[in-house]
Amino acid sequence: MSENKILRGLKEALAFTKGELEGARVYQVKVERIDVRGLRTHLGLTQKTFARDFGFSVSAVRHWEQGKRHPEKSAEILLRLIATHPDLVRQHAGAESIRAAAE
Repeated sequence: MSENKILRGLKEALAFTKGELEGARVYQVKVERIDVRGLRTHLGLTQKTFARDFGFSVSAVRHWEQGKRHPEKSAEILLRLIATHPDLVRQHAGAESIRAAAE
């Protein structure tokens, strides 16, 4: 794609947002975020225990819950597995496995 096409597209987008251009296609992508706090509280765990049980850092859990950061794709997949099968994930993310991974 040439630089001119990109620049033209950006100018058109800006004009559309200002109401100076009609007929543009608008796409909205809904990204459904996992509610980490809701998941953790549903399991009855503190941030520290949740982090320990599933191999996350406490600061990551805290930042996710405060909305300062969002889980990366791999963490999001793990969180979704925790939501549906917490005991299975615990079984495979035991304290020994977590310690070994940290070394």
